[in-house]
Amino acid sequence: MGHGKDTVKGLLVLEDGRSFEGRSFGAHGVETGEVVFNTGMTGYQEVITDPSYRGQIVAMTYPLIGNYGVNDRDGESGGPQVKGFIVRECCHCPSNNDSRGTLAGYLRDHGVIALSGIDTRALTRHIREAGAMRAAVAAGNFSAGELQARAASSTPLAKQDLVGEVTCRDISAFTGHQDRTDQGAGIVLYDYGVKRSIVRCLTEAGCSGRIVPADTPAETVLEMDPDAVLLSNGPGDPAAAGYAIEEIKKLLGKKPVFGICLGHQLLALALGASTYKLKFGHRGSNHPVKDLRTGAIDITCQNHGFCVDQDSLRGVDAEVTHVNLNDGTVEGFRHRRLPLMAVQHHPEAGPGPHDARHFFDFFKSAGLEGVKNDVGIRNG
Repeated sequence: MGHGKDTVKGLLVLEDGRSFEGRSFGAHGVETGEVVFNTGMTGYQEVITDPSYRGQIVAMTYPLIGNYGVNDRDGESGGPQVKGFIVRECCHCPSNNDSRGTLAGYLRDHGVIALSGIDTRALTRHIREAGAMRAAVAAGNFSAGELQARAASSTPLAKQDLVGEVTCRDISAFTGHQDRTDQGAGIVLYDYGVKRSIVRCLTEAGCSGRIVPADTPAETVLEMDPDAVLLSNGPGDPAAAGYAIEEIKKLLGKKPVFGICLGHQLLALALGASTYKLKFGHRGSNHPVKDLRTGAIDITCQNHGFCVDQDSLRGVDAEVTHVNLNDGTVEGFRHRRLPLMAVQHHPEAGPGPHDARHFFDFFKSAGLEGVKNDVGIRNG
C-alpha cells in the first residue's frame, strides 16, 4: 500500500487550536471549511462527490481508504464537492475490476487537498466532544498558527448560501425506464444539490419529470402541473436558503410535496417549524431509523448537520413519523391536513444499504394516491 511518492507535509488545524499532522496525497495549498467525520467503511467516492458536503472537510473514520480505486459510475455529481479529505491510510494500489485510477490521482486531478497519516480516531473523538467546527487543511509549508488564524477568520457554514453554489442553472428533463409496464408519477425535482442516485431511483420507479434550479418560482412549477414536487438534498444551513423556503410556501396545499434531507428541513421551515444545528451531525451508512407508524427499522445513509425541532412540528399541525434510534432526533414527518411528507435520511443511499428505498414506491403510478391518503388528503 505505502504512502505513494508524495511526502509533502500535511497539516489540519481546527479553530480551537487543535492540530493534526500528516502527509499530503492530494493537491497542494490550503483550504478552510467545517471539519466533520463520516463513519462509512466504503463509499468514499460517493462521499467526495456528494453536493451535501459542499464547504466541508471530511474525515473518514474507517482506517483504510482508497483500496478499490475510483471509477466512472459512482460519482454523485460532476466531481468532488469537499473542501478537503482526511484519512488514516490511503491505498495507492487499488484492486478492483471497475477501477479507473487511484483515489490520490483523482483528488490531485481535481485540486482537492487530502491528508493521510492523521490520527482520525483522535480527531473524531475531539469533534464528538467539542462539536464540528471550522478548520484549515494544508499541504505545504504552513505553520499551525497561520492555519488556526485562517480557520478562525473563515465564514461559518451557517452564514453561507451553499445551495446557490451547487444547484443547476437550467431546467432539464429525466425519463423513467421504458421497460416498465406502469408509468410513474410526473415529478418536478427542486435541485438544492441533488445526488444522481435520487434521479436514478425516480427513473427506476418509472417516473419522468423535470429538474429545476433552487430559485425557480413556484408559479413556474405549478404551470408544469406535476403529480408531485420533490425537494432534494443539499448542503449547509437550511435557513440560509430563504429564497427556496419562500417558493416552497407557495406550493403548500397545491401539490403533494416531498422532501429528502435538506429538502426535509426546508419543508419544515416553510410550514413554520424550526431547525437547529447538531453538535457533530449524522454522517455515515449505518444509522438506524424507526418508522413510528409501523415499528419497522431501516438502516440508513445519512449526511446532515442540521435537524428539525420536534416540538416545533406540533405547532404547525405536523407529526413525527420517523426517529433516529441513536439520539431520538427527527428523521421524518408528515402533515395532518396537507399533502406533505419528508425524511431526513437518504432513502436513495449512494452509498449505503437499500433498506429505505421503499420511499420511492410512493411515486409509482399506483402509489401516489396512497401517498395522498397517507398524508391526510381526502377528495373534496
